[in-house]
Amino acid sequence: MGKKKIAVTPGFEVGGTIFRPEQLAVLGSIVGDDAKIEMTTFKQLYVEVLEEREEEIKEKLKAAGLEIHPAGFYTKSLITCNFCRGAEDAGLDVAKKLDEVIAGHAVPSPLKIGYAGCALGTSEPLLKDIGIVKMKDTFDIYVGGESKGLKAKLAQLFLSALTEEQLVVVVQKLIQFFQQNGKKKEKFSTFINRVSVEALREAVV
Repeated sequence: MGKKKIAVTPGFEVGGTIFRPEQLAVLGSIVGDDAKIEMTTFKQLYVEVLEEREEEIKEKLKAAGLEIHPAGFYTKSLITCNFCRGAEDAGLDVAKKLDEVIAGHAVPSPLKIGYAGCALGTSEPLLKDIGIVKMKDTFDIYVGGESKGLKAKLAQLFLSALTEEQLVVVVQKLIQFFQQNGKKKEKFSTFINRVSVEALREAVV
């Protein structure tokens, strides 16, 4: 019997990405005692399930309020801060809207997108492939962060003072441009170095 990995997240709210005890209990009871559950660096749980039970398990997890995403070379669900300034001030609704349109798209290399509701940046958006920082009533986008290895680096400012509508469109276009022009297994930071920030900006603005 074949096995397949799925990604599981509770979504996010004021307080951050929080699994409720009953959700974890449901997860454990559904996948079985011998299932492997991996905590990732992008706030998703990777769960290994039998392929023949995949759809059944997905439906039961969704009924428990959990979100299901593909595992592997896809855009990850939005990695957010804890919204410590409150839902409205930190842009929780904007983050949820962004998460709905970015998660689960096939890409040349896994794409991590971070969101911070203020300049404190507690979700470390400048270490993500694409980072969004809310600055009062507008949003700044950073690109090319790299958190792993001895050559870790901060993302660079890409565009600033975007409206909510502009933000969603630009992030979607960044994903699409990477899908169309990235090489297989090419990191987003490497991709940016190859095509240049200027070319990337021309493609999405």
